[in-house]
Amino acid sequence: MTRNLAASRIRWRRGNPMARHDSLPPPLRRWLIHAALPWSATSLLRLWQRALRETGSESAALLRLAQAEQAMLRREAPRIWGKGHPLAEAPK
Repeated sequence: MTRNLAASRIRWRRGNPMARHDSLPPPLRRWLIHAALPWSATSLLRLWQRALRETGSESAALLRLAQAEQAMLRREAPRIWGKGHPLAEAPK
């Protein structure tokens, strides 16, 4: 059973998740307060940095995060809440 201790997923769970959250840039932490999904600090920071690189603007990057979250909600809505849920039928 020692093989379970060497699982690759254990590596990415190391560290202090609250410390990672606290180290996020202030605009990103403010956005996260109102987020509909439970984002991990690591994935959110990666998306934020990419959006900043591509847009060059914090406000545009925040808009991109909101769009990514809405797209994810649309994708997951039919599976979670059923095909009749309003988000499942929202236009892309």
